[in-house]
Amino acid sequence: MQQLPIEKYSELLTKKQQKLTALLAPFNAPELSVFASPVQNYRMRAEFRVWHDKGDLYHIMFNQQTKQRYRVDCFPIASLLINRMMENLIPLLKEQEILTKKLFQIDYLSTLSNKIIVSLLYHKTLTEEWQAAAQALKVRLEKLDFDVQIVGRATKQKICLERDYADEVLPVNGRNYVYRQIENSFTQPNAAVNCKMLEWAIGCTKNSSGDLLELYCGNGNFSIALAQNFRKVLATEIAKPSVAAAQFNIAENGIDNLQIIRMSAEEFTQAMNGVREFNRLKGIDLKSYECNTIFVDPPRAGLDPDTVKLVQNYDRILYISCNPNTLCNNLTELTKTHRIEKAALFDQFPYTDHMESGVWLIRK
Repeated sequence: MQQLPIEKYSELLTKKQQKLTALLAPFNAPELSVFASPVQNYRMRAEFRVWHDKGDLYHIMFNQQTKQRYRVDCFPIASLLINRMMENLIPLLKEQEILTKKLFQIDYLSTLSNKIIVSLLYHKTLTEEWQAAAQALKVRLEKLDFDVQIVGRATKQKICLERDYADEVLPVNGRNYVYRQIENSFTQPNAAVNCKMLEWAIGCTKNSSGDLLELYCGNGNFSIALAQNFRKVLATEIAKPSVAAAQFNIAENGIDNLQIIRMSAEEFTQAMNGVREFNRLKGIDLKSYECNTIFVDPPRAGLDPDTVKLVQNYDRILYISCNPNTLCNNLTELTKTHRIEKAALFDQFPYTDHMESGVWLIRK
């Protein structure tokens, strides 16, 4: 695996800053706040295919353009914990054929709190014999001082030796927030930059009044940190594992003014507009909320037209985007009713063209 061009990091970040500044210029955005990443060991998740080669076994990655295969023994962008696990795991796997046979992928999820989940993916049915071997592997890794969970996956099978989550602890403005992270569910990949995103979002909304509505809340990453700035928070999320994690996180962090609803942003828009009624909203009095601030962190496709119209009903809009092009598409409409008060670039993905950005909009 090639070494990272650390000496070029500042130059690459400056280019992103210039590109995003140009994209936001038509919308009269103020000067960007720029939040840099650690230059290495910043990624808390990694996925590798497994290559079997004449009795040997190792991680590989593919070049998406050329399809060329690269052996990966260390991965400088991944956390130090993932790298240490990669180094120790492969030799232990090779000691037991049942653990390597038809193994085609290994996923890692690590935390700043020094916990890690290893997911082993197979093209075969996982038997009790496999489970016993995996349990022995877990014991061996624990003796090497790993706080590790092992999950086995195959078609229509998921075996957790103990649990399928790890509890992360993120330091934000001098307070530690606990976030349960579920294996195979979305989590922010760059924990250090995630902390900066949360601090920026808290700063934007610190003098807010009324209540907050959040669409696409995931495990409550933002809504839990933002709850301190609002009377009440109402948040939506469609994925059951993320909703369960969010409910745990609400209790663990002692948040008493946050309600999670399991529904999509599009469904919630229909409910708010009176188009449909949902059993999932029984017992929740939407009229008791005085939401004049809305937070959105949509998928790469951005907000659909109906949700854009919904968002424009709110005095203040906090928008986190993983795709500046779809953000700008949405801003074409949003800036007809709102102005950009603050804008930020978060370098979640160093050494790539990907940009995470944020805008704080106020009604004109």
